[in-house]
Amino acid sequence: MAIRNLRYEGDEILKKKSREVDVIDEKIQTLIDDMIETMHKYNGVGLAAVQVGVLKRVVVIDLYDDNGPIVLINPVIIKTKGEQEVDEGCLSFPNKFAKVVRPEEVVAEFTNREGKRIRVKAKELLAQAIMHETDHLNGELFVDKIVPGTLEYVEPEK
Repeated sequence: MAIRNLRYEGDEILKKKSREVDVIDEKIQTLIDDMIETMHKYNGVGLAAVQVGVLKRVVVIDLYDDNGPIVLINPVIIKTKGEQEVDEGCLSFPNKFAKVVRPEEVVAEFTNREGKRIRVKAKELLAQAIMHETDHLNGELFVDKIVPGTLEYVEPEK
């Protein structure tokens, strides 16, 4: 396992659409392990493969509950319900936070790392994370969706 280099604001790759994963091989498993380790190092809730420079439809999410990290390969949003205004940040935009309107509930379908297709109904933070990371796979960034006037920069602690 290894910490991967994050891609940051202004990097063109973040605007590109990621490609479907055809086969879950050793390379994809290594990518997943590295992504989880990288996300944890930077205290992130989610990470998309594009954020470490890999244009594959792979996402990892960890709500730091008893369930451990969730791996979503080729995720698809089936439906959304309601809306919530949430505070959001992104590992590719360090120390920047803003309000974004996201669905309250999301039904998503994805393949897990064992190759099984799963459907999940997510609420609140998990719904928000799934939407945020799926946006990344489509080349969409949270800073393009913020509620006007809510973007703030928080000085990192020394």
